[in-house]
Amino acid sequence: MATLRDIKRRIKSVKNTQQITKAMKMVAAAKLRRAQEDIVAARPYAQKMMNVLSSLAARTKSDSHPLLEVRDVKKVELIVVTSDRGMCGGFNTNIMRLAENFIRNNTDKFDIGLNLVGRKGKDYFKRRGLNIRQDRTLPPGRPNYKLAAEIGQDVAENYINGAFDEVYVVYSEFKSAMSQRPVVTRLLPIEPIDAGEFPGEYIFEPSEEAILSELLPKHIEVQIFRAILESAASEHGARMTAMDSATKNAKEMIAGLTLKYNRARQAAITKELMEIIGGAEALKG
Repeated sequence: MATLRDIKRRIKSVKNTQQITKAMKMVAAAKLRRAQEDIVAARPYAQKMMNVLSSLAARTKSDSHPLLEVRDVKKVELIVVTSDRGMCGGFNTNIMRLAENFIRNNTDKFDIGLNLVGRKGKDYFKRRGLNIRQDRTLPPGRPNYKLAAEIGQDVAENYINGAFDEVYVVYSEFKSAMSQRPVVTRLLPIEPIDAGEFPGEYIFEPSEEAILSELLPKHIEVQIFRAILESAASEHGARMTAMDSATKNAKEMIAGLTLKYNRARQAAITKELMEIIGGAEALKG
């Protein structure tokens, strides 16, 4: 049975943990606000570029540019965006589970290479001995476009060289602080949309080749940057929620331990009183 000192020591330990989780929740909340601002600003631009490029893909031939080329799929690149840090609930687990399901469901159809962004994904997939072509950790602080540009340029170059025939991105789409949804989206080749959704003819100036050569690589970078921003906001939201739950659990645990401490103390006092009364009765006798 735990002594009063043991219970008191445990209460102190849980209180210290509660202070840490409460501080982490406040830090995550502050970072989430900035990350939310970043993704709200980036989404319209990324979506409009996606619409324009999808519309162009529907109006041009697939051989107009190597990044529009549709091939027989033999090799696929899977970009998986996770975080560098833990303590964020099921955020990383959900992304990695979705990536694993994608690999499991398609491993008999084509070869899959992994391009990992974030230390958690790197550690997880390395332990499973999968084909990792590249891995990167995230830079400290807020996500920057430089990382997305590096990944985008590498992906575009390898796609043009025929290293793989399709590219998918797995990341967590930010809905709210309480809700994040892991998704898989195809990055290359660009999915054409019905030309009727964007009626009218496009006039290319100076030329179709020049416009596509400029826009297509930029489109890849922008979509990867959006995925990183979405995941950053999702990570902070998941961490804030997880730390809030941990703080509440610590509060409940402290209340339970305090009750246990008071009962044990009361029992000890009662025992001492009984011993004193017993001693006094013995002296009278």
